[in-house]
Amino acid sequence: MFGGKIGAPELILILVVVILLFGAKKLPDMARSLGKSARILKSEAKAMKEDKSSAPADPPAPGEEPSAQRTIQAAPGDVTSSRPVAEPTDTTKR
Repeated sequence: MFGGKIGAPELILILVVVILLFGAKKLPDMARSLGKSARILKSEAKAMKEDKSSAPADPPAPGEEPSAQRTIQAAPGDVTSSRPVAEPTDTTKR
């Protein structure tokens, strides 16, 4: 039914529809926020991977409590969104 190939006329039509829907003024802001979100997601995925590899094999003893706060670093160049975050404690037994 559909050719499967997207050529120049189709791309131009899609671009025109996007500009009409969102407006030309909002597109740069949307692209910027999308890029920032992608950088944050990438840094969080990297941090989770590092946490898994450096996590101790044994859970902390019942009397010990791990530090409840850490700072999530934003992407390089975006120093305004670094903030301390209190991590939730998992009190449920699985």
